[in-house]
Amino acid sequence: MGGLSERAVRIGSGAGYSGDRIDPAVDLARRGELDYLVFECLGERTTASAQLARQADPDAGFDPLLEARMRAVLPWCAGKTRVITNMGAANPDAAAERVAAIAAELGNPELRVACVTGDDVLHLVSAEDAVSANAYLGADPVVAALRAGADVVITGRVADAALFLAPMRYEFGWAADDWDLLAAGTVVGHLLECAGQLTGGYFADPVSDPVPELARLGFPLAVVRADGSAELTKLPDTGGRLDRLTVTAQLLYEVDDPARYLTPDVTVDLTGVRVEEIAPDVVRLRGARGAAAPRELKALIGRRAGFLGEGEISYRGPGARARARLAGEVVLARLDGVHGLVLHEPRVDLIGCADDPAAEPPEVRLRVAARTASESDAALIGWEVETLYTNGPAGGGGARRSVRPVLELDPVFLPRAEVAGAVRMVGEPG
Repeated sequence: MGGLSERAVRIGSGAGYSGDRIDPAVDLARRGELDYLVFECLGERTTASAQLARQADPDAGFDPLLEARMRAVLPWCAGKTRVITNMGAANPDAAAERVAAIAAELGNPELRVACVTGDDVLHLVSAEDAVSANAYLGADPVVAALRAGADVVITGRVADAALFLAPMRYEFGWAADDWDLLAAGTVVGHLLECAGQLTGGYFADPVSDPVPELARLGFPLAVVRADGSAELTKLPDTGGRLDRLTVTAQLLYEVDDPARYLTPDVTVDLTGVRVEEIAPDVVRLRGARGAAAPRELKALIGRRAGFLGEGEISYRGPGARARARLAGEVVLARLDGVHGLVLHEPRVDLIGCADDPAAEPPEVRLRVAARTASESDAALIGWEVETLYTNGPAGGGGARRSVRPVLELDPVFLPRAEVAGAVRMVGEPG
């Protein structure tokens, strides 16, 4: 690893979103000599969708890849690497019980699994149409779970960077108000939280920003010391790149004000962060500064917002653009004149058309989509697209239709005193 200090904590990023690849995480668990492997799998809408799944089935509501990931990495982590993840989503209790059962099936019944709850604050909001309300917890309850001896920590909505900050606080004994150290750790977590984005995945462009061996993209890891200094790297013999450009791009990702990056644990000033390449695929970080954490915690309220109906069909050959455009007009006319639908945010897209209106594309894909109040109304959109098969224009084929519920999210801010994380060890009373 190019002279990286041995007196450090090694933290690997196992996922950057719910549907992420599994094999790079296995590679980190197998070869990374990690102290911690962190799976960050919750997006803004993921928890709200998971709450709907839990309402339909009380035993559901956690990440659909939880079992596959745990079966893949736990054999490599046993006895050496602790796992932290927010794959509990809307049901961390059920997720933790499932992980404990998987560990027993794999021959490790002594594995200690903790679940972190308290982010579900639906009882605190008054919106009648709300299906979910989840606050962004900080590192505190994850630290408590590690202190209780957890080998695996399953959380719900914990802030992305806090999942990575927690093991630093636990290992180094950082105080909950040592703002500069918390800022340094949060910067590391912010960089690791999206996994392959840091090693060039979201950065890659074959012309301006080539990234080698994208098909074998390796996920990043950090080597962190007690003073907050850190190096970021990836495993040798993996694809991707990790350098000043990829790190800087990720540093500014989803950041509104770089001088006041608000997290549940600390307010981070990113403006002084320096990124130094010290070896191939090894970057050193320094210069983060911190101030007191916000007095309130952000929460997202998920509301039902109707249904999205979609239909697609392709037209090929001479006049494909004109036929696809006419088809879209026909669908909208029937949705209005025959069905009398009220459409919200309707779209008619001609996919495959060049900007030049004189250029005749060989094939055009028509997409008609809109949001409606009811599922049955949304289904009519795709149905009307499909009926173009025999009702014209000529030459339509490859129709596809779908309907799915729409959730909209609204942020609110809650006093910290109203939100409390809790920890339960599987097999022990809550």
